[in-house]
Amino acid sequence: MKEEALKIINEVLAQGRKSLVEYEAKQVLKSYGLPVPEEKLAKTVDEAIKYAEELGYPVVLKLMSPQILHKSDARVIALKIKDEEELKKKWEEIHENAKKYRPDAEILGVLVAPMLKPGREIIIGITEDPQFGHAIMFGLGGIFVEILKDVTFRIIPIEEKDAWAMIRNIKGYPILAGARGEEPADMKAIVDMMLKVSQLVDDLKDYLKEMDLNPVFVYNEGEGAMIVDARIILK
Repeated sequence: MKEEALKIINEVLAQGRKSLVEYEAKQVLKSYGLPVPEEKLAKTVDEAIKYAEELGYPVVLKLMSPQILHKSDARVIALKIKDEEELKKKWEEIHENAKKYRPDAEILGVLVAPMLKPGREIIIGITEDPQFGHAIMFGLGGIFVEILKDVTFRIIPIEEKDAWAMIRNIKGYPILAGARGEEPADMKAIVDMMLKVSQLVDDLKDYLKEMDLNPVFVYNEGEGAMIVDARIILK
């Protein structure tokens, strides 16, 4: 786990970078058993078409550049691509948008990902406090974190009881527990993710500054969860 993650981190540092693109961040997370979609990095449009056929349409395209961390702002994401013809068109569009947003952006490739079914959105984040060290943040994603700031923190490492307490402490807990007749979310999957993130950060604390898994789609009880987007900043 640690060795595999460190290999990726050291390759990024050797390139003079402090931020991992989404593809690299997800490879680090995958090395610790965290749930990430089956995705592939395409260097050419022909590779992207090949990967899309392997994954099955509809797919998502995400342009990977160390200089473009906020992909939505730069409009370098294309969703619900249904066939080869649309993929070629979107491939050109996101590259043109990248040039307009950052003409000097280095493009590492385009991530070809399956179109995931929606779930309840959560966020798991990491910050480093100069006095107490790394802390893990948990909350509901989307509007709940952007406007309501409905999140809770614990110093790493955490135990299973801490993860359960964090989940129950947020105001939006009823949404996960199953409000208005909805089925409960897969809380065990959330706890498992938080414990794996805690282990990852405890192992790599000398390298990590910030990390955001946002959004994470959580499905109904017994159906698991999936990390949609990830960002890692190194020290």
